[in-house]
Amino acid sequence: MDIKYIHTLFLKCTSVSIDTRKIESNSLFIAIKGDRFDANTFTKTALEKGANYVIIDDESHFIDERTIVVENSLVALQELAKYHRGYLKLPIIALTGSNGKTTTKELINAVLSKKFRTKSTVGNLNNHIGVPLTLLSFTLETEVGIVEMGANHQKEIEFLCELATPDYGYITNFGKAHLEGFGGVDGVIKGKSEMYHYLSGNEKLAFINLEDPIQVEKSASLKSYTFGLNKLNADINITNIKANPFVEITYSAKVIKSHLIGLYNANNINAAICIGVYFGVADGDIKEALQSYVPENNRSQLMTKGTNQIILDAYNANPSSMAVAIENFLQLAQSGKVVILGDMFELGQESHDEHEAVVESLANRKEVRCYFVGSEFYANKVEQDNFYFFESFEAFSESLLKDSFENNSILIKGSRGMALERTLDFI
Repeated sequence: MDIKYIHTLFLKCTSVSIDTRKIESNSLFIAIKGDRFDANTFTKTALEKGANYVIIDDESHFIDERTIVVENSLVALQELAKYHRGYLKLPIIALTGSNGKTTTKELINAVLSKKFRTKSTVGNLNNHIGVPLTLLSFTLETEVGIVEMGANHQKEIEFLCELATPDYGYITNFGKAHLEGFGGVDGVIKGKSEMYHYLSGNEKLAFINLEDPIQVEKSASLKSYTFGLNKLNADINITNIKANPFVEITYSAKVIKSHLIGLYNANNINAAICIGVYFGVADGDIKEALQSYVPENNRSQLMTKGTNQIILDAYNANPSSMAVAIENFLQLAQSGKVVILGDMFELGQESHDEHEAVVESLANRKEVRCYFVGSEFYANKVEQDNFYFFESFEAFSESLLKDSFENNSILIKGSRGMALERTLDFI
């Protein structure tokens, strides 16, 4: 596989695609085998739809000189992305963490785009396929690249760092996410810290939240630029954090009023300020960028439906994010309180205990009407007047049609696979 040659073909294309349903004219199509399909079979379709070239790893689908046969198409994608990253030589910021990665990435991008031509991970394309696609979206016009990295097992962050070779890194936090793949909380810390190991070994810089003792401990040997709340020893000192319901912080005598809900989002905002200052973005531009950012895609969205105020946070959930979302909601809610919680996925052997802990955390909140949806919560069913358990969303939705939701404050939170945003159709 001649990656240099493949790169010259890539430079003649305007985009890269791995899905013929989304293919663009003048693109490079890379045929990757999946669990349920073999994209090699779409070689002809890709060319007919306007692909300049197609990379395949099954020579039986060779058509003409526009078809490049490699041993493994996925490896070709990854090696091409790594080569392209070296070709561009632009500064790259990588970020990972258990919670808040995507929101933080978007905030950083909003801030840095005030001064630079930036590109960042689209959506949550943050795995062994998404990161290469992100890198290949960067061009010679890109001045700063921002790469989100997700992981659910050891050595994954290490691998993604070897692809992206970041100059800067930030870990949002170390929480109870993907416990099954990582092997518990200690495994999460070890796996996420692979970014620190890469930065340290390559004499790169980490952005550190001094409020997080794990970050402080694990980054002790690193070059760093820091932020913290009322931390005079931090490079960036944040003061006066509020959330009622939207987060407000004060930096450099400027009050920044965001559209983000929950004190847990304060650190995401603070990280964006820290990185913006490090890169020389003017304070006024930082404030404007953060105040203009509005979350979407079911991430902590505040909305009104009828007489109800709803916090929709149905993009994802793990024990850490579930706990802070519930705590924040109970502090904010003024009218009748309702929580609608869906199962948390990928918790392995700890799933029963973690779902049980969520139920127990609400046991003394008799003023809160609690709906628990999914088989994991249902396995922890307890009898309590304000508790309602449903083994499936279908059973839950049938019940919703009979219940009255008026003048309530409602939190909707669950893992992506639960798709709890569907609840909005019934209340």
